[in-house]
Amino acid sequence: MKKNFLTHGTIVLIAILMLSTTSCMKDLDLSPKYGLNTESVYNDPANYKRVLAKIYGGFSLTGNQGPAGNPDISGIDEGFSNYIRVLWNLQEVTTDEAVCGWLNDAGIRELNTMNWSSQHPWVRGMYYRIYFEITLCNEFIRQCDDAKLADRGFSETDKTAIKGFKNEARYLRALSYYHLMDLFGTGPFITEADGIGAFFPQQKDRPFLFSYVESELLAVEPLLPAPKQNEYARVDQAAVWSLLSRMYLNAQTYINTSKFNECVNYSNKVINAGYALDADYKHLFLADNHLSNEVIFPIVSDGLFTQSYGVTTFLIHAAIGGSMPASQFGVNGGWSGLRSTRKLYDAFGADTLTDGRYLFYTAGQFLDFSANNQLGTFTRGYAVTKWKNITRSGAAGSDNTGNFVDTDFPMFRLAEMYLNYAEATLRGGNGDQATAIQYINRLRDRAFGAGIGNVASIDLPFILNERARELYWEGHRRTDLIRYGLFTGGAYVWPFKGGDYAGGAVSNHLNVYPIPVSDLTANPNLTQNPGY
Repeated sequence: MKKNFLTHGTIVLIAILMLSTTSCMKDLDLSPKYGLNTESVYNDPANYKRVLAKIYGGFSLTGNQGPAGNPDISGIDEGFSNYIRVLWNLQEVTTDEAVCGWLNDAGIRELNTMNWSSQHPWVRGMYYRIYFEITLCNEFIRQCDDAKLADRGFSETDKTAIKGFKNEARYLRALSYYHLMDLFGTGPFITEADGIGAFFPQQKDRPFLFSYVESELLAVEPLLPAPKQNEYARVDQAAVWSLLSRMYLNAQTYINTSKFNECVNYSNKVINAGYALDADYKHLFLADNHLSNEVIFPIVSDGLFTQSYGVTTFLIHAAIGGSMPASQFGVNGGWSGLRSTRKLYDAFGADTLTDGRYLFYTAGQFLDFSANNQLGTFTRGYAVTKWKNITRSGAAGSDNTGNFVDTDFPMFRLAEMYLNYAEATLRGGNGDQATAIQYINRLRDRAFGAGIGNVASIDLPFILNERARELYWEGHRRTDLIRYGLFTGGAYVWPFKGGDYAGGAVSNHLNVYPIPVSDLTANPNLTQNPGY
């Protein structure tokens, strides 16, 4: 088993109080409600790390039992409610990189065709997950207050450790607010300062959220461990720099102000922090990818101790169907859902036989869709074989049943920082273009072999395609297409965009998701995003 602190002992402890009741959570049945008394949890300094594990587990898990049966959030399917699973669907199935054939499942057809509404279950699930995570963080941070620690008579050693945990929770809260800003643009704003009790939070827009996330990240940066000095799958300074790099690259989208110099600077911080590209691209997506020196901040999957129907358990099972042999992926069967579109295949151009990142299953699969009713047919669209529950030595993951996987999900990795640096430089940032080309060629050296795929020049369309080739199915594509002005409108189309298998134009209001109507009803301070 990989070494991480999301072990059985830390996850099952938490019957932690729920917390503050705010309007953005009123329509949910949040579990657990009142198990252990707050003081009985926090009077033991050892429990702070266990509660922190629950906060980290908010990205991997869906409840306190695993894989299902005691959910954090009731009222939506627990398996569908996993943070990474809903994030991935909103970032990938809505784009040219993926389709999902589960047309009998609520909301799937609408994601494929970009026809969602303020009552869409996956949009609602993402919104709830974000605020559940924020609420967990707020309560934990509140319990780390200096006065509370002093009142509880903790030793100085315990106080120091707990203050470190608090800084990690502040980062994880900032990450959730970043996802709120990116996906929804706006939403209710709550912190530990709001205390406990029912009230109607004020709505904040993207400029406010951008400033808040930026300020929180800069505040915790010097307080977190140096790169690679924290326990596996816990955040450090490099995780801060990576999120800042991503946020600054997209600042024009978020606040209508470019931050390309800042993107270059923070990308450089990560690049110079001691990480290295994995020698084999495929190793990044295997059951022992915790061995990689390229992954900066992973979301943990463990087939024995972090069981859920989300994260990479979803990505691996759902991408297997047709004649694909599930045993070669380290699982017991496929769910016949996820495939790619021709646009992802086209991004590789003539290099499908030579680019090591081209990981597709084509036997019995048709590249194209020829009718709308083929969206639900798994053999339409090439299958993606990128994610596997197999180790580098060929062994299956730790769960002998083949149900749950060990493959961690890289929230950030070094390759993204190379691509961010190159794009920010091309867009006017203070990077060096020769260095940018060198970084791109490092990726291509790995993909093609030393020197074989090198390029002498780069431009923005090339970078967008290189991001597709390098980062596909890792949850980046929607944000990338919006940054390039290609997600909405009709200048760029892909299968089922707008409803038809040939693709068509869609309205620009779809660049952000709607606030769920249930929260609009609960909170009179909220206003819906335009167009919904």
